[in-house]
Amino acid sequence: MNRALALLLAGVAVTATACSAGSTTSAPGGSASGTAAAVRVVTSTDVYGDIVKTIGGDAVAVTSVIDDPDKDPHEYEGDAQTQLAISKAQLVVENGGGYDDFIATMLDAGTAKPTVVDVTEVSGYDQEPATGEFNEHLWYDFPTMAKLAERLSTELSTLRPDQAATFRAGAASFTKGLDGLEKGEAAIRAQHAGDGVAITEPVPLYLLQAAGLTNKTPEEFSEAIEEDTDVAPAVLQQTLDLFATKQVQLLVYNQQTTGPQTEAVLGAAQRSGVAVVPVTETLPSGETYLSWMQKNVDAVAAAARD
Repeated sequence: MNRALALLLAGVAVTATACSAGSTTSAPGGSASGTAAAVRVVTSTDVYGDIVKTIGGDAVAVTSVIDDPDKDPHEYEGDAQTQLAISKAQLVVENGGGYDDFIATMLDAGTAKPTVVDVTEVSGYDQEPATGEFNEHLWYDFPTMAKLAERLSTELSTLRPDQAATFRAGAASFTKGLDGLEKGEAAIRAQHAGDGVAITEPVPLYLLQAAGLTNKTPEEFSEAIEEDTDVAPAVLQQTLDLFATKQVQLLVYNQQTTGPQTEAVLGAAQRSGVAVVPVTETLPSGETYLSWMQKNVDAVAAAARD
């Protein structure tokens, strides 16, 4: 263990001793919810934090590490406050798939052994597909979120058996909301299956594919944007041509990752009269997961009709 990490863990130990055992966990840079008797949960992002809270209600105290659109889970490095929250957690929820590796790093650095739910593992998807890159943005995949709800209900019930009925009811209600979202996807698919769509990143791709839309974007373009590398001029031109030649009916645009090349694509869509649907990776202010995803489904449906 290097000296910096040893000092970090020592600081965490001192802080943990100073805190009362019944205190509510405070989120690093964010907020926590719940009571002292609640199951202490740390989630990598506020998306999963909201899902846990929806299922657990007052029986969970949730700390979401990434709760700000300016924080990038790919690049985030945990601090002593994050380490403290994880050291006190009974349940940790991570996306996995290379999206939020800081969680695994901090779990390895500490001595606590909470129950860990890795959403990528829950999904059952192959992390090394034969074609293309694994899309780790699993919260846009409603069947995976249904599996997650069932898993969370099970794990929370194990940690607090007296609240098992609460967790089952919360998971059932959440899953019912997901059913409504999937009906929205099916309605788009019934009218627009095969229609072309462009993206700047694969963030919303699960939703678009479930809606029957065909991604026409060169894979090299979306991969370069996601990895924050330059797009080859020829690839950028291929992407811009999608709009000039009317190969796509809408552009789904990650508004949390912008730069000259994504702005060029946005401009091309606007000049060609192609509808633009902005999406995000983190939970918008004032939204729940279900209300946020309903707005995304509705926006895609409206854009597909234009």
